[in-house]
Amino acid sequence: MSSQALFTPVRLGDLDLPNRIVMAPLTRMRANPADQVPTDLQAGYYAQRASAGLIVAEATAISPAGFGWADTPGLWSPQQVRGWRRVTDAVHAAGGRIVAQLWHTGAISHPDLRDGAPPLSASNVNVQHESVTPTGRKPTVIPRAMTQDEIRQTVADFARAARNAMDAGFDGVQILANYLYLLAQFLNTTTNRRTDRYGGSIENRTRILFEVVEAVLDEVEPARVGVKISPMHEGGPFAANDETLPVAEYAIRELNGYGLSHLLLMGNTTDFTGTPLEPLMGDGMFHHFRPIFHGTLIANVKMDAERGNRLIEAGLADMVAFGRPYIANPDLVERLAAGAPLAEVDWSTVYGSGPQGYSDYPATRLANA
Repeated sequence: MSSQALFTPVRLGDLDLPNRIVMAPLTRMRANPADQVPTDLQAGYYAQRASAGLIVAEATAISPAGFGWADTPGLWSPQQVRGWRRVTDAVHAAGGRIVAQLWHTGAISHPDLRDGAPPLSASNVNVQHESVTPTGRKPTVIPRAMTQDEIRQTVADFARAARNAMDAGFDGVQILANYLYLLAQFLNTTTNRRTDRYGGSIENRTRILFEVVEAVLDEVEPARVGVKISPMHEGGPFAANDETLPVAEYAIRELNGYGLSHLLLMGNTTDFTGTPLEPLMGDGMFHHFRPIFHGTLIANVKMDAERGNRLIEAGLADMVAFGRPYIANPDLVERLAAGAPLAEVDWSTVYGSGPQGYSDYPATRLANA
């Protein structure tokens, strides 16, 4: 296709990929709202994007307790597994590869999504963000601290969801351990005030992450399992502090020991200026963590062809994940290879229902580009 680094083949775990372009996970709210079952619309959407070296499917709840965003899919019921099988079959028929992203929203959920019950988290700390409920966005509430029995159940739910993902025909799974969701709530010293074996020291706060990884590896071969994790800076309790970088370094260093398929590392999504993460601005994130993680590293956030090729050629990443460009460009691989212009996203239709702004973006006629 192209001599650019992005278009060279790569082996990811035990998958041979034709290029190094990853479709990043994108929450689009097109699952059946009644039962969180993926729809035929989603099958068509992902199949349109099957030329990516790898698709990471949208974040998918592991259990009813982990569900916390309206109109998003799950992976706990037989109906959901069958819905995802339609998606994976469509992607494979189009020549693609797709992995499931396993998600527990924790404190980002809302009583409106839980029959009035508060969401669960490491501690009873409001993350001061927004919940996406069936009636719109609402401020997050104070969650309830999980018991140790609930933590054990959550670990088991991750393992069950991973097994369900493979039964649904996925080519692997990715554990979501960053941003504002449950595993990140345990890692973060501000949202984790526990005094038991899951709180306090960095080793204790990361304990649930490694328990989840090990439980998933009991169900899925390491060559098919990845983790998404990064240090981040957001408002409120997720503002970067002096332990934000050390806990990420510790977690990522320890993940080397599991022989994982990949690590998806996000660059800065907010301004790190004046925070302990300031040196990680721009390509700094990848300069910092490339020597720490020894496996396949996927770089994400604010990527274009020039930056992606540069990161790969410099050895700072093995693959590059594109998120927003994939919304309006189902044929992103072909457009990047040809240097064709990218279509613009209609942001009014990103979160919604139906094909408009979802599966109705046309492929470009590259011969005329």
